[in-house]
Amino acid sequence: MDYSYLQVIVTILCAVLVGFTKTGLPTLGIFVAAIMATIFPARESVGLLTPMLIAGDIVAILYYRKAVVWKHLFSLLPWVLAGIVAGFFVLDYINNGALSVLIGSLVLVLIAVHLFKGKLESALHISLAKSRTFTGVLGVLAGFTTMIGNAAGSIMSIYLLSKGMNKTTFVGTNAFFFFIVNVIKVPFTVYLGLINARSLTLNAWMIPVVLAGAAIGFKVLPLIPQMYFQAIILALAAFGGVYLILF
Repeated sequence: MDYSYLQVIVTILCAVLVGFTKTGLPTLGIFVAAIMATIFPARESVGLLTPMLIAGDIVAILYYRKAVVWKHLFSLLPWVLAGIVAGFFVLDYINNGALSVLIGSLVLVLIAVHLFKGKLESALHISLAKSRTFTGVLGVLAGFTTMIGNAAGSIMSIYLLSKGMNKTTFVGTNAFFFFIVNVIKVPFTVYLGLINARSLTLNAWMIPVVLAGAAIGFKVLPLIPQMYFQAIILALAAFGGVYLILF
C-alpha cells in the first residue's frame, strides 16, 4: 500500500465525513468527492471512495431500515441505471474541469427550480413531484454524476425534498438509494480498474473510521430541528455546486 502520508491522512478525514454524510447530512458528500479528487487522480478517487460509501450505506440502511419510502426509489432507479451506463462509457473521455462546471451549474439550476417550484408549477400547470419527466431527468443526472465522480448527493437531495419528506425518511430513503446505486457501480469500476487490491487494502483500514463518522451522524441528526433541515440541505447543496464551478 504505497500511498503517501498526506493521502492516508486525507482519506481518514474523508472516511469520517463519509460516515457522517450517510447518517447525518447527505449533501456533504459532494465535498468528500471533491477533496478525494484533489489529493488523488480523479478516476482513482472514484474507485477509492466507492467501497467507503458502501460501508457507510450499510450502517445507514441497518439503522434507518424502517424509514424508507420505496415508491420514490422504484420510480427513480431505472433512470439512474441509464445514467450509470452513460457515465461508464464516457468516463475515459471526460475533461474533469469542464464536467465539474457542468455538474455544479446543474445543481444550482435544480436548487432554483426547487425554490421556485410553486411558481413554475402554476405557470406550467404541472406538479413536479408527480412529473415523470422531472423524475427521469433527475434519475439520469444522479446516475451519470455518481458514476463519473460520486457527486450525485445534491441532485438526489433535490429529488427527495421535492417529495416533502421529513428528515428521518429523507436520510433513510437516501441511504437505501445510494446503497443500491453504489453496489450497481462496483462491476463497472472493477472493469475499469478503479477498484483493485491496492485500493481495497486502504479501504479495509478505513472501515472503523467510517463507522465512527456514522456514529457522530446518528447523534447529530436528532438535534437538527425539522424546520431547519431543508434549509441546511439546500445551503450545503448550493455550496457544493459553487465549489464545483470555482475549483
